[in-house]
Amino acid sequence: MATNPIAQEPRKTQLFDYSPPDGFKTGKAIVNLGSSGLLRGAVQVVRKGAGDNNLHIHTGMDGFYMVLKGEVTFYGPEDEVIGVFGEHQGLTMPHGNAYWFANSGDSDLEILQVVAWDSGIDDKRIDVNPPKGDVAPEKSEKFDARLR
Repeated sequence: MATNPIAQEPRKTQLFDYSPPDGFKTGKAIVNLGSSGLLRGAVQVVRKGAGDNNLHIHTGMDGFYMVLKGEVTFYGPEDEVIGVFGEHQGLTMPHGNAYWFANSGDSDLEILQVVAWDSGIDDKRIDVNPPKGDVAPEKSEKFDARLR
């Protein structure tokens, strides 16, 4: 007799339909595409000159970023440039690395963010430096692209 290798019921499939939000008032909007509990997909829409603009570390979350539209610059400690990325370019950011990013292009940035958590590590965001302006993560407007 075959047994189910999944210890619990699988989560429901989530469908989404992404389009950038209109009229958000902050420097950054986050459009949730879906989440499984182990990973989350979102698109961050970042106005010119704005971004995730303080050096920070995620203790248990790995990130994958790919530019869909525009240009982004990722920075490490001491504002060292990790890379400048245009459309269909990006990077992976393993947990424990300090970074921040900003829209360095001439138009709004749309960047796909896929993150996954290590279930054996308590994930915390540790802010190493204060924000460089008024675009702190808690000031980002949030939108939902999931279909009901």
